[in-house]
Amino acid sequence: MKFGRSMLEHWLLDPDAVYLNHGTVGVTPRRVLDAQQQLRLQIERHPARFMLRELMSLNPAEPAPGAVVPRLRAAAEQVGALLGCRGDDLAFVDNASAGINAVLRSLRFAAGDEIMLFDHAYGAVARTAAFVAREQGAQVVTLALPFPIDDAAQVAATLEAGLTARTRLVIVDHISSETALILPVAELAAVCRARSIAVLVDGAHAPGAIDVNIPALGVDWYVANLHKWAFAPRGCGVLWAAPEHRQTLHPSVISWGLDTGWLREFDWTGTRDPTPFLCAPDGIAFMTSCLGIDAMREHNHALVWHAAQQFAARWGPPWSTPETMTGCMATLPLPIRLGGDQAQARRLQNWLLFERHIEVPVITRANRLWLRVSAQVYNDDSDIERLGEAIDEVLATPSLPGPPRA
Repeated sequence: MKFGRSMLEHWLLDPDAVYLNHGTVGVTPRRVLDAQQQLRLQIERHPARFMLRELMSLNPAEPAPGAVVPRLRAAAEQVGALLGCRGDDLAFVDNASAGINAVLRSLRFAAGDEIMLFDHAYGAVARTAAFVAREQGAQVVTLALPFPIDDAAQVAATLEAGLTARTRLVIVDHISSETALILPVAELAAVCRARSIAVLVDGAHAPGAIDVNIPALGVDWYVANLHKWAFAPRGCGVLWAAPEHRQTLHPSVISWGLDTGWLREFDWTGTRDPTPFLCAPDGIAFMTSCLGIDAMREHNHALVWHAAQQFAARWGPPWSTPETMTGCMATLPLPIRLGGDQAQARRLQNWLLFERHIEVPVITRANRLWLRVSAQVYNDDSDIERLGEAIDEVLATPSLPGPPRA
């Protein structure tokens, strides 16, 4: 199959735009949206029967009619195959943030205990950690990790040097959101395990983008989104927990399943639309059978890797991030002349979107602006070149784009 802009026919994306932001909220393929709509129509034929008898089982003594596996558990089994685990090792959550909240708000910390994370952590995760620490008298310790980074070994070394006798939990990204780095999670977990420190992984960007085998990582909890790189409808995440942690793990919304088993607690947190979870297998099928998961990853990686080399040659500085730490996204530096504060980032991002129809995040870090470029099979080199030409246009003007839009 030939990837590139011709693949846009499989999505509802504006064909006149350049969409280099798949990683933010995902883009759902047409066929998955169609499956979701058909499922919604099916639910409406018998809503109570579907939601209370077929979707899940709150009472293990009353199995589904005909001993049919509850729909959520059947869907989880197919997701588990993608992530190297059993379906019953996974609970569905609305998104990675919901999973992070469930874990952190189920834990108990003593005064002075430390929750440790890198300064690459996603903002919502850092805020949740700060909230939990504040409520329980613990503290958040943020480790500064170099960026750009030129050696994956720096990550484990930074963590090992930062751990203390008070460290109780380490939160790490599998793929960092803003800086788009694939972090060596198994090595980081081994460092923590040697000191009996628990590890929570934010894998929001990992499923579909890279190969994931959760049990092999040696971590305590793993949360992820399926609506980003695994093509599920939006509002679909999963939470994995090591067996020894499941009894004390609860969703942030307590409902009828309380104390009846962790899966029943998470499977029913009140009435909600279950179709994102039930259509996760459709997203996986699109990725594996239609696109070919290896070919998809190779295309996406090659495109962002080429963009990194091209933009480094175009504007500098040299690109030094190891290829092993780069997946389907790359965060690329812009010339210092374009500034380095939030207002300048917002102006440039809005100008690219509204004036040149290019959707790409512009972030600030280390007093400069950066582009976080996501690549998906509907992108090709022409999209990268169009972005490069737009930045060249800005650099050629005596003043930067106008004020940020409201």
